[in-house]
Formats: sequence, structure tokens, C-alpha cells
Amino acid sequence: MLGSQIQPHAGVAHLQGVSKAYGNGENRITALHATDLTVERNELLLIVGPSGSGKTTLLSLLGCVIYPTVGQVFVGGQEASALSEKELAHLRLRQIGFVFQNFNLVQPLTAAENVALPLQLQGVGKAEVNERVAAALELVGMSNRRKNLPKQLSGGQQQRISIARALVTDPPLMLCDEPTASLDHASASVVMNELRSLADRGKAVAVVTHDIRLKPFANRIVYVDEGRVYTEAPTENVYAH
Repeated sequence: MLGSQIQPHAGVAHLQGVSKAYGNGENRITALHATDLTVERNELLLIVGPSGSGKTTLLSLLGCVIYPTVGQVFVGGQEASALSEKELAHLRLRQIGFVFQNFNLVQPLTAAENVALPLQLQGVGKAEVNERVAAALELVGMSNRRKNLPKQLSGGQQQRISIARALVTDPPLMLCDEPTASLDHASASVVMNELRSLADRGKAVAVVTHDIRLKPFANRIVYVDEGRVYTEAPTENVYAH
């Protein structure tokens, strides 16, 4: 199944009338109400909201991790919401890079081996893997740590390795779920500068956070509150910390 096509102006990722609900009848819970949202190239989009607001659901829909209850999800010009689970897995591997709060590095592997994993899943040859891993590590300033195990790296360094792993396949879309939550202020600034740099190089970067201190790094901010997406903060106190 090839899925529907969307016009180029719709950006790298686009949600069209998308909502997500769980359960049935009286037990039905709407995690995200009807939403239109586009993530563009050369953009760092900040998705801000408190715990339980629906921001992670929004990111999961953009990342093709879950299907919408209603609406359409487009990534890279393809209607992802019309694809099978197997086709979605293939799309995620080639079109989307993920960065997580807890890094999700494989502990027995070195930094370079962790970064190489997505390429190995794609069946890329060894020589090309080595070349692309070296380039990705250099881009995040971690070439000198390529042989280190995760336990030998600080939290900020581990997150930069996870960014290198996410970008080694050269995906147009980077999705980050609370990437600075486990980091001190200095490390968080380094990581956000890396993500800002990726957006400036042409990536579409979306960052979920509850921390409005990241606001200076963003081209655009959307706020999520009780499953609804706003272009302006709906309340002052909800996003104050």
C-alpha cells in the first residue's frame, strides 16, 4: 500500500483533523482532540505542556508510532495513517529519527556501535556504516568518545550520542521526547544547541517538553492542554515550571 500523497507545501510532517481516543462508551478518553499541525524543514518546533496534557500522544502520532482514531497523518509526502504496521516500521526507520529522555542506548555497545544500529537495520554495508557513523559523531562533537561505553559518558554526552544515532540515517524529521529532562542546565543547553543546529541544516525538529526555558531555541511553539493544541499558552500558571 503506497498511501495517499500530499502537496509539498504541507511540510515534512502534517496532521490533518487528527484526534486520538482510547476505550469505548463511558470509559472513552480523548487523549488528543481534532488537530491540524505541520512541521516544516529548517524548523525547531517546541511542543509544550504539563504531564498528561496530550503532548506525548501528539508526538507519537507525528512519529507514526500509533494510528489516529480520526484524521490523516502525512510524513514525507505519504499518508502514514493508511499504511500497515510493517510499512509504518519501514517509514519510521528511513524518515524519522527519535531522541528520548532516557537515551535508550544499548549498554554493552560502544558509542559508535550504538550509532551504527539503525544503519545495520537498513542493511547498509560496513564501509558506509563506518563513514556515516564517523560523520554523525563529528556533527555532535563526540568523535573522541566513539569507543566509550554509555556508562563511561555523562548524561549530556549520552544524549548527544542518541542524537547522532537518530540522525545517522539522515531522516528529514527528528522527534524528541523530553530530551533535556534528565540533564543539568549546562548539558541541556548543549543538547538544545545541537538540535537547533540540525534544524538550521534543514531538518524538521519537534521537541516535546514541559520546560519553557527551552523557548529561546524554538522557531515556533505550540501548547497542549487537556488534549487540545493552542498556538498561545492557554493559561499562565500551567507552563510556569
